[in-house]
Amino acid sequence: MNDWLELARFALIMALGQFSPGPDMILLTRTALADGARAGVMMALGIATGLTILTSIAVGGVAVAFEKSPRLHGIISWLAAAYLTWLAWKLLRAAFAAPQPAAENGEEAVAPAAGRSPYLRGLLCNLLNPKAIIFLAAICADFLRGDRPLWFPYAIIAVVVIQGGALWALWARLLQWGPLRSRYERSARWIDGAFGVALIALSVKLVLGA
Repeated sequence: MNDWLELARFALIMALGQFSPGPDMILLTRTALADGARAGVMMALGIATGLTILTSIAVGGVAVAFEKSPRLHGIISWLAAAYLTWLAWKLLRAAFAAPQPAAENGEEAVAPAAGRSPYLRGLLCNLLNPKAIIFLAAICADFLRGDRPLWFPYAIIAVVVIQGGALWALWARLLQWGPLRSRYERSARWIDGAFGVALIALSVKLVLGA
């Protein structure tokens, strides 16, 4: 019974960690608002796939080597910063471009999200986040200490992946609330600009941390 209580505590910590402000949250929120629930859910699946890989690495202990290798950490941080900057440039270009032609119903058309594959963007955003693997390594290592049953490491991976995919997909669905979407459609340029600036700030933070 104690193992199940520990697993529940791990799930709570992971839920709080995954919904803290970061690249995944910013990118998914913007995609779900701009492109709808389907694109948001696809991006959530991409994030969940990235979490599958990163959690497997963390549970396998490889993340310790990653954390102790400044060169590898620096390379990943620079790659992540470059990717986030590219996404930010796409958003800012859309925000400051000429207004889109009005849609048939008279509303302003929403600019398309950067890139064509929400799943791939979610996957890359998650995998290229060095903070994610370090966070997972620290949390997983703490809960894997001691005499644990054989199923416990697999349960840890399952919690991260299923919880992450489900919560992110639910968030994408909640963002389809009518008043919220209407507000986004009226202020899409300003909101996209704010998201772009936030991504640039995160990329600068990654570079300084490297």
